[in-house]
Amino acid sequence: MAPKVAVYTRISRDDEGDGLGVARQREDCERLAQLRGWDVARVYEDNDVSAFKRNVRRPEFELVLSDLADGLIDGVVAYDLDRLARQPKDLERLIDLFDERKQRVFATVTNEVILSAADGRTMARVMVAFANKASHDASRRIQRKHLELARQGKPNGGPVPYGWNKDGTVDREAAGHIRAGQKQLLAGVRVGTIRTDWQRRGLGHPREGTTRLAHHHIEHMLTSPRLCGYRTYKGEILLDNDGQPVIGDWETINTVEEWEAVCAVVAERKRKDPGRSLARKYLLSGIARCGLCHAKIRGQANNRRAPGSKAATFTYQCSVVNGGCGKVGRVGEPVDEFIISLVLAEQRERAAVSVAAPAEQWPRLAELVAVEADIAELTQAAKNKKITVSTLLQLLPDLERNRDELKLERGRFNKERHQAESLFADVGEDFRSLPIERQQALVLHSLSAVLIHPAGRGRRKFDPSLIEPVWR
Repeated sequence: MAPKVAVYTRISRDDEGDGLGVARQREDCERLAQLRGWDVARVYEDNDVSAFKRNVRRPEFELVLSDLADGLIDGVVAYDLDRLARQPKDLERLIDLFDERKQRVFATVTNEVILSAADGRTMARVMVAFANKASHDASRRIQRKHLELARQGKPNGGPVPYGWNKDGTVDREAAGHIRAGQKQLLAGVRVGTIRTDWQRRGLGHPREGTTRLAHHHIEHMLTSPRLCGYRTYKGEILLDNDGQPVIGDWETINTVEEWEAVCAVVAERKRKDPGRSLARKYLLSGIARCGLCHAKIRGQANNRRAPGSKAATFTYQCSVVNGGCGKVGRVGEPVDEFIISLVLAEQRERAAVSVAAPAEQWPRLAELVAVEADIAELTQAAKNKKITVSTLLQLLPDLERNRDELKLERGRFNKERHQAESLFADVGEDFRSLPIERQQALVLHSLSAVLIHPAGRGRRKFDPSLIEPVWR
């Protein structure tokens, strides 16, 4: 009976995503299996997956090992040994399986390697050791090249980030989606809500339809330093010899001020609510308070339906579970509509009396420029041997700390200015069509709380006088 073998194919990078490299390997491996008289049970393919990087898991390689151990296949055919393993530990796992059962077969297109024999295993270990060293050498050269390109403000190659074309110009449509997402963030919308919307619309990924968007993918797209032209290296903004950010050789989507504002919003949310979901289902959850005990009231669904409506109603109920008195409750829809009408009227009145004024500038800009100039001057003086390195290292930390604190303050200032602009943009549209987070942000811009007073026993008509807005 002919052995049943696995054909394993792998390529580290497939930038075009067409799978031509692994397809060529598969053809050669199937031809070799046919010449040996072996039956191909299945093709196991790890396309665009590294075998050298330690933090990368190859799902199909793991499946090959599992199927070998379970006896579902009798051997493996690969194009080359380094397609299977570039880390000695991976080779040893494979050797252990062939050592357990000498009848298992193994072959590669490029070399004659017999894993069931001692000499073959020794040769395989030597080959993988050299392949591992070659990967180390290539990695070192690539890192050095990437650092040089980064210092010149040039991209490293690879897939084009969402928002740009291959020539470095901005993709206007994608950039529009990024800007819209940033405005939503500034207006109080969660990253998770933006992610759900983008996923539904098929936005945000350079290889459309290849994977689902993760939360951190959206967050990175909306806060990447690349948006304002800053060049990064290993996740950090790269600085030139004068301590200034290296500017990339591509068209920008944001100004530095716009980018800082968005980053400040994301950082502030993480600082206030680390790991906590900010999702809300009802408009006044966490805003409404009991008129008797002043505990926070949250919305909750009930089974009763409003007259003429097929949808179940909800109530704002003071709950003993949440530390309240449990004596106040009110049907939610009329309360929401009443508060929305008050808030929109107040904001229209504010817009009518406001006088257009030029955008306020950050008052400490000159101070930041002076500190950056001092840092550059000291660094240059040390290069010119006018001061010692020891003197430089004594003076530099305080200046750098002051610079970083000023930049953080500038980010907060820009966040507040752009937040106000984004919050009231397009409010003229149907309020209910806005994401719930933005609805709440609009309410909280006018109100600090809403007190709901008891209405007494029995069924009563909605009384606006029992809903007390607390204005800011």
